[in-house]
Formats: sequence, structure tokens, C-alpha cells
Amino acid sequence: MPATTRPAGGLAALTAGLTLAAGLTLTACDTTTTATPGTATTATPDATAPPCRTAALTWTLSLLDGDDADDAERGDHGSGARLTAVNKGSGACLFAGYPGLAIHNGKADGIEGAGSGRPAAVALPGHAAVSVDLRYTRRGTPGAGTWCVRQHEAAVTAPHDTHGTVVPVTDTHGKAAVLDACGETIAMAPPRRTGAGT
Repeated sequence: MPATTRPAGGLAALTAGLTLAAGLTLTACDTTTTATPGTATTATPDATAPPCRTAALTWTLSLLDGDDADDAERGDHGSGARLTAVNKGSGACLFAGYPGLAIHNGKADGIEGAGSGRPAAVALPGHAAVSVDLRYTRRGTPGAGTWCVRQHEAAVTAPHDTHGTVVPVTDTHGKAAVLDACGETIAMAPPRRTGAGT
């Protein structure tokens, strides 16, 4: 009886050892294959997408809720807006950097958007959207100063594009609105993907 028990245990151990060795061999092969630079498994398709162009995007500039006297009473003198761009096409493009944003009173006073640092590029598949949150100081709030613009539209450009377009200002319900801002710049948050557009 002991003779039949030992070989069975030995065979089980040998089989388990071979299975483990085979698994390690396959894992090692798989790791080598996927780690090879330039293979289809490691390529990032988004990195090869062309840059997003202003004309290939549908732009909106919406004031955010809460831009009223209640904010001033709470001590919040900054107002918010959101600039959104939707990729009109079916192919992907790369939104790499801050968009251009300028609001002018005719050819006189103007305020431009300004972001800090170098934001990560955002890959936009077809019909996907990217948004940039904006903060500015309303006219009439403490410290607003006299350099102000009141406008119902803004000029925008995609990052690294030289051709711009004019975008109307709307409220959160899509109705015409006016952006009334003071200061030299409008602060821009880094661009971020916000899902599919319309």
C-alpha cells in the first residue's frame, strides 16, 4: 500500500510542477510579446490622431448657475462659465492645450482667457466633447476695477490653430445671455473630456 501511495503523490507533484512551469513559460512569452515596442498591443491610437481644428468643432459658451447677487452676499465674487467643444466628425482628433478665448468691446477693452501650466492632451473621438471651466470677476463686485467688458459673444480658437470663430454666450438653458467680466484675464481650468455631444 505505501508503494502505490508514493508514486501517485509523486506524479501529482510532478504534474503540478509541469503545469506551473508551463504557466510561467507562457506568461514570460506573453510579457515579452506585449512589452515589445511598436507592436499593435502597445500602440496608442489617440497619440496619432490629428490636432482638433476650430472649424471641426461645435462650440458653446454657457454661463453657470449661481451667477447672481446671492453669490456676492456669500462673499463669492467670482463667476463661472463653461466653454465646450464637440468633435463634429466621426474620426478622432487631439485637443492639445488651452483654447484661445477673447472677449472684446469692439476694438477697445478686451479680456483673454489664460490657463496655468501645460495641460494633458485630450483625445476626442467622433462626437465627443471637451470642456474648459472659466472663472472671472463680475462688474460691480469689490475689487473688480474698471477694466471690464460686457459682451454677448466671444472669439475662440482650438489649441494651436490660427483660424477662430465667434461663439454666442448662453445661459444654462441655451438662451442668449451676456458675459459681464472685469480684469485682464479669465482663468481657464485644464480641458477635460465631458462625454458625447449632440
